Parts: sequence; structure tokens; C-alpha cells
Amino acid sequence: MTTIQELLAQKAALEKQIAEAQRAAKSDAIAKVKSLMSEYGLTAADLAGKAPTAPKGEGTKKVAAKYRDPATGQSWTGRGLKPKWLQAALASGKSLGDFSV
Repeated sequence: MTTIQELLAQKAALEKQIAEAQRAAKSDAIAKVKSLMSEYGLTAADLAGKAPTAPKGEGTKKVAAKYRDPATGQSWTGRGLKPKWLQAALASGKSLGDFSV
């Protein structure tokens, strides 16, 4: 029957072998990558790639107005904070439906 000290020694030896195998595998992988890079004329920038860019016109889309002040013609899409003209009108007793487009 093996003792705890013997098992711990075996564990330490296995961990050392694992670490050495990982270093060797990493070294081989790096060598393969360098070989492929030189064969195809690639650089580190080629491997990093570029961030995808949004096609023109898709970044900002206009949203149709949902509410309009008939007196001034100002409008609000219903997104974000309520504009001051609408806040003032609502405070004076009007409803949001009064301004629907």
C-alpha cells in the first residue's frame, strides 16, 4: 500500500511532466505559426484583422415623429427625455394624446 507522501511525490512528478509537455506543445505551435506566416508572407497585423465597420447609412436611422406641437411645429419621436415644450404643455393640463401625429 502506498503512503500519502509517495502519492504526493507522484502527483508532483506528473504535474512537472504536464508542464513540460505543455511548454513543448506551445513551442511547436509557435514554430508552425511562424513557418506558415513566412510561407504566406503574413504579419501580426494580418492575424489581428480589422474590426468590422458598419456600412454607410446604417449607423443612424431617422425615427418618425410621434408627437408634434401644432403651435410651433416642434416634434418628438417618443424616445429619450420629453422636450421642454411638451413638459410645459402636460403641466398645463393637456394630455399626450393631444400632440399625437
